Amino acid sequence: MNEITRTAAPPEKTHLKIGFVPLADAAPVVAAKLLEFGHAHGLTLELSRQPSWAALRDKLLAGELDAAHSLYGLVYGVQLGIGGPQTDMAVLMVLNRNGQAITLSNRLADALAEHGTLPRALATLGRTPVFAQTFPTGTHAMWLYYWLAAQGVHPLRDIESVVIPPPQMVAALAEDRLDGLCVGEPWPALAQRRGMGRTVIRSGEIWPDHPEKVLACRRDFVERYPNTARALVQTMLEACRWLDGAGHRTEIAQWLARPEMLGADADLIAAMLEGGAGSSAPDMKFFGGGSVNYPLESEGIWFLTQFERWGMMARRDDYREIAQALNQTALYREAAETIGVSVPAVAPKPVFIDGRVWDGENAAAYVEGFEIASR
Repeated sequence: MNEITRTAAPPEKTHLKIGFVPLADAAPVVAAKLLEFGHAHGLTLELSRQPSWAALRDKLLAGELDAAHSLYGLVYGVQLGIGGPQTDMAVLMVLNRNGQAITLSNRLADALAEHGTLPRALATLGRTPVFAQTFPTGTHAMWLYYWLAAQGVHPLRDIESVVIPPPQMVAALAEDRLDGLCVGEPWPALAQRRGMGRTVIRSGEIWPDHPEKVLACRRDFVERYPNTARALVQTMLEACRWLDGAGHRTEIAQWLARPEMLGADADLIAAMLEGGAGSSAPDMKFFGGGSVNYPLESEGIWFLTQFERWGMMARRDDYREIAQALNQTALYREAAETIGVSVPAVAPKPVFIDGRVWDGENAAAYVEGFEIASR
């Protein structure tokens, strides 16, 4: 393990309650607690499993949680007051990239294989298709909508979109209530293992190496406890770095499998952490020498473009200012430098499944370029 350097100033608050939702990409927060990485930075962590993203949001806003493993889009939605109370939020770092999937019911997967296109396959159902995601402004909704639109299906007009917490997805598919879903692993893999559906695409094939879960808190937490926030970032970076070590993902999978964590088979979780059970899609990434974790403002802006695209908010001209206030890049840099983690020098320009490129510039033109949108 790399030598750890303590923060220059002690944390103002030393006992932190960290929320998480049962998903394989909660591995960093679980590892941080189990291996007590926080102790070297003056912190003691307490984990708090939440049944849904809405519950996690509410407890974070009420101050019952200090910080949380959160959907990137959830944090931005709360900042804008979309579908709930507005609260100034902070993205401290990215916890992982990739690791989500879209799964279709067996019936729809068979129809897609037979008819070749998703619109033709959906037409065989004879009713409005029902797809599930996990939170209205969350990453799963954005991946699902983006993929559907890329296939020529309008996600606001051609399907019914419903919200279901991640651990309940498999049961909903088994009860024949869904035609498709988008959720984080291991739930898509579990549905496929049990013969309840088939994964048709992984999120890393929609946006390669996309940001997924982030370490989030309220903005006033950072303002009141800046040393604590910095120490928490250092703690989670240590955990992410540990996850890249040989055999460590298999080790953490044993803990994640426990009933109080995910309650799923350890071998299935390990397979998802290691790379999607043989999928050609990009692996789930947690550290990559620090390339995973920097909270790029351009990636936050992308979520704002999708909120606009799908009519969740009117166009604004301050997207960059919103991202600059939300993403705590200066704090992250300080924390990373202290423990020898490098910061990426150049922001990537991802190419999406439909061939569109996002370079972080001219959000208005980017949104206007989509053929399928709410307008």
